[in-house]
Amino acid sequence: MDDSRRYPIGQQNFRELRSMGLYYVDKTSYVEKIAVNGTRYWFLARPRRFGKSLFLSTLEYFYKGERELFKGLFIDTVDWDWKAYPVLRLDLNVEKYEEEGLLDKALDQYFRKWEEEYGVTAIAQTLSGRFKSIIEAAHSKTGRKVVILVDEYDKPLVGNLNADGNFEHYRTKLASVYSNFKSSAEHIQLVFLTGVSRFSKLSVFSDLNNLRDITFSDEFSDICGITEKELNSNFQTGIKMIASENGISPSAVCELLKENYDGYRFSRRGSDIYNPWSVLNALTERSISNYWSLTGDPTIIAESLKNMDVDLEKTLNSRFRFSVLAGMDLKNADPTAMLYQTGYLTIKDYDIRTDTVTLGVPNKEVKESLFERLVPLYINVRRGSAMRVVFDILDDIREGRPEKMVRNLDVFLSGVPYDMKMEDENNLHNALYILLTLIGTETDTEVRTSHGRIDLLVKTRMYIYVIELKFDKTAQEAMDQINEKEYALPYSNDGRRVFRIGLNFSSTTRHLDAPLIEEVRE
Repeated sequence: MDDSRRYPIGQQNFRELRSMGLYYVDKTSYVEKIAVNGTRYWFLARPRRFGKSLFLSTLEYFYKGERELFKGLFIDTVDWDWKAYPVLRLDLNVEKYEEEGLLDKALDQYFRKWEEEYGVTAIAQTLSGRFKSIIEAAHSKTGRKVVILVDEYDKPLVGNLNADGNFEHYRTKLASVYSNFKSSAEHIQLVFLTGVSRFSKLSVFSDLNNLRDITFSDEFSDICGITEKELNSNFQTGIKMIASENGISPSAVCELLKENYDGYRFSRRGSDIYNPWSVLNALTERSISNYWSLTGDPTIIAESLKNMDVDLEKTLNSRFRFSVLAGMDLKNADPTAMLYQTGYLTIKDYDIRTDTVTLGVPNKEVKESLFERLVPLYINVRRGSAMRVVFDILDDIREGRPEKMVRNLDVFLSGVPYDMKMEDENNLHNALYILLTLIGTETDTEVRTSHGRIDLLVKTRMYIYVIELKFDKTAQEAMDQINEKEYALPYSNDGRRVFRIGLNFSSTTRHLDAPLIEEVRE
């Protein structure tokens, strides 16, 4: 059976999804938790394309009392009165907000509709005043308190992170509108906000002292996205279709889906989460590809990293106290906050003894998308040309051709632009890290041994490469260090062919000097 037409690609309206018989991963147990909790104000941050809008739509139709849409789902088994509440849903994802007046225009369209629906005749002069009148009128007309859902509450701010004037304009404007959540509390049943970041200086967070932020909650860690259990219980037909059309087993398909789209984690002890956008596209196209990156531009993230002059390896493998992670604000200059909140980093491990989390790149899809955008920023060649060299180096490594591998490595490194600050070696290190990540073999940098640290260790099924790279010294010094520190000794009885490689990069010629390559003999 071809189920491709039943996958809800880009479908964020719960009513349409259910009416059309599209696949729906049942998240209504979280609707119940929110409905019966008694907390009035809620906030959830997740990266783009993770299902925040669909969850808000699910809340919308639940509070509108449209029980027929929920037949067969968990929430239909719950003892609930199913009376209709007035629901005000703001979707701020409709504009890019490159100009100051665009937020006013977007809000005006919503407010006009609600003012007519709830009979508001005395129109206030300000957006904040209009919103207040609408909330009070909706409560008065229906006799039930108002449910307010705000999708991408921070979109005007995220779009103006580097435009201080616009950022402050929108921060002030949003603060005045959101101030009604507190001042109109007697008329409000529920407020649920979603976005990608918690902007600490926005008054909605300081004014609402009973706001529940479930961004890092173990209890709500699976509220968006797809768990492995949900993948296996909902999408077996699609998995079998991929397997059949590509001549592989269903278990091999699951391994590919996991490698490419799994690996997100949003709390200390939460499950690993698959990117729902990528999974649904893979099932629809019956192909494993990089779908998530096509919905946004990793180049912006890559350029920000380059401008911050960061050590890529350390930044992309960071460790923080959990309290620091939870307090990260996308507006500050910390590259880790930017990468985490936009989905390029995620929680990989948690240590209860120190309350620290280790961050890393979630999966292959994110890694390839980001690093391919990084290549032309650190290597002064076109992206396509650089990637061809990367693939040549990969072939050389796999086939046991160290001499040719070094020649291609020289081509790659010679592309480091002349205007970089080579004296601190940071950019050379970043270029190598990008290369090794894109190669994707089992590579480690600065591997500790009993006698020191190996610069680069590359392993394949048949070969091991122990590489020492010097900067403005000599290849002989690099080889002497490998031998004196016995870096290759632990691998002498491994069964694979082992190569010692001493390299030196000259900042004057922008090339590797004549390399020294020795094969370890038993």
